[in-house]
Amino acid sequence: MADNTSFTIPLTISAGLHLGVIVILALGIDFSEKPEPTPQASAPAVQAVIVDQQKVAEQVERLKQQKLASERKERERQAELERKAQQARKAREREQEQIKRLETERKLKEVETQKANAAAKAAQLKEQQEKEKAQQAEAVRKQKEQERQAAEAAAKKAAEKRKAEEAAVAKAAAERKQKEEAERKRKAEAEARAQQEREMAEALAAEQATLSQTRNRQVLSEVNKYKAMIMATIQRNLLIDESMRGKSCRVFIRLAHDGFVTASQTLDGDPVVCRAAKAAINKAGRLPVSSDANVYSQLKEINLTVSPEFN
Repeated sequence: MADNTSFTIPLTISAGLHLGVIVILALGIDFSEKPEPTPQASAPAVQAVIVDQQKVAEQVERLKQQKLASERKERERQAELERKAQQARKAREREQEQIKRLETERKLKEVETQKANAAAKAAQLKEQQEKEKAQQAEAVRKQKEQERQAAEAAAKKAAEKRKAEEAAVAKAAAERKQKEEAERKRKAEAEARAQQEREMAEALAAEQATLSQTRNRQVLSEVNKYKAMIMATIQRNLLIDESMRGKSCRVFIRLAHDGFVTASQTLDGDPVVCRAAKAAINKAGRLPVSSDANVYSQLKEINLTVSPEFN
């Protein structure tokens, strides 16, 4: 009987040790530090381990399930973080699109405001001209009204004289003559006023023509000035060498309202100079341009002849 007991106790201890290892692996216990020696288990302790093997197995299973649940929650947390990050990126993209749209609307409103200001100025000028014409017409009307009233008063006075002095034929004839003279004078004055109006209209037309010619000269002067500025900008960016001396290249340039070069093309000339001119235009990127619409219309597409300048 004692032999059986001595054989059973080691087996029990071995089974308990194996079970303990399983529990430790399930719990993730670190054995990097040297464990302290444990006293040899007594026979009652080994028996208790054998009895509780089922409970330990159940505890190990619970620990595994908890670990799996923790890992699942971590994966869900990571997925939620990724979803929020994507939402944030989409929100930033929408915000950037909104900023671009608002900038486009601002530029359109700015152009509309400029057009409205120009239209308001033109309307104001037209209103001023119409007001002046109305004042002139009112002055003529008042003058005619005064003449009409004077004529009516004269006619009334003549009628009273004719009634009072029917026998005075000579005097009546004189009055008729006086009336006819007054009528001729009125007609002459009316003709003189009409001639004055014609002369004023001709003077206004001449003044408008002079203003138009002056404006055309100003536009041409501005165009030439900006062409010179554009050429100077190209010359500053032009890389030259002795092989280009005395040679040239004719180029075509298309410009946006802000002077940005939207297109450039070499038309004819020395190939070396043409390549250098093309590179200089691209390097400049933006060339001088006038904000005046009439000047810009003659600068937006231009042909220039580029000749390297040597000091």
